[in-house]
Amino acid sequence: MFERFPKTRPPLPGEIAAIYATQYKSNREGKTAAASLSQRVESWMHKQVAKDVAHSSVPKTTLEIGAGTLNQLTHEPELGAYDIIEPFKELFANSANLKRVRNIYSDIGEVPLTARYDRITSIATFEHVCNLPEVVARAGLLLAQGGNLRAAIPSEGTPLWTLGWKMTTGLEFRLKHGLDYGLLMKHEHVNKAKEIEAVIRYFFKRVESRVFGLSKYLSLYQFYACEEPELSKCKTVLGLQK
Repeated sequence: MFERFPKTRPPLPGEIAAIYATQYKSNREGKTAAASLSQRVESWMHKQVAKDVAHSSVPKTTLEIGAGTLNQLTHEPELGAYDIIEPFKELFANSANLKRVRNIYSDIGEVPLTARYDRITSIATFEHVCNLPEVVARAGLLLAQGGNLRAAIPSEGTPLWTLGWKMTTGLEFRLKHGLDYGLLMKHEHVNKAKEIEAVIRYFFKRVESRVFGLSKYLSLYQFYACEEPELSKCKTVLGLQK
C-alpha cells in the first residue's frame, strides 16, 4: 500500500521560492490577517491533541513531531519531559516556551530507538512528510507501553478544506504577491488526509477519530488518537525485521 512513498515534493516556481522562507514563517506566526484567522480556527487541532493532559496531573513524556513555533505548549500543562522534532530552527529560536523543551531533533531518525514516550504528538505536520510511513512506523516503536500517538491534520484533498484556504490565505497571497498560492500548497501538502489516515490505521490496532465539520469529507480538520502499534509492521517498514 506504500507504493506512492516516499513522495517527491513538486518544485516551487522561482518567484515563490524567493519569498518562501519569509512566507512560511509569517504563516506559522500568524502575522497576516488571513494567517491570524487560520490560527484561531486551527486551535481546534491543538485542543484535541492536548485533551489527554489538559486536566491531568500525571507526568507524561512527550515527543512532538513538527513543533514549529512551540505554540502547542500554550495548550498543555507542564507534566514531564517534552522533546521536539523541528528542522526549521528559526521558528522556535525566540520562543518563550523553549525553556520547557528537553531535547531538540531535526528528524525523527535522530531520536534513539531506546527512547520511550507516553505521548507522541503532531499538529498539521503529517501532510508535509514525504516519507510518512517511515515516520509513523518509527513513532510506533518509540511509544511506551500504553502510550499513544495523537495527530491532528487539515482535511487536505476535500472540498471544504480547499475552499477554506482559497478564500483566506490563498486570496491574501494573490492580492499581496500576484502569485498562485495553490502552487505553494502542492509543494507543501504532499499527502491527502485519506492517505494519512490509511498510513495511521496500517500501523495501529486502535484508532479513534474526530472531525471539525460534518464528516471527514466535509471538514476542515481531523484528529486521530492511536494506540497499540503493530511493532512487527513498524520494524519491517524500517528494515529492522526481515
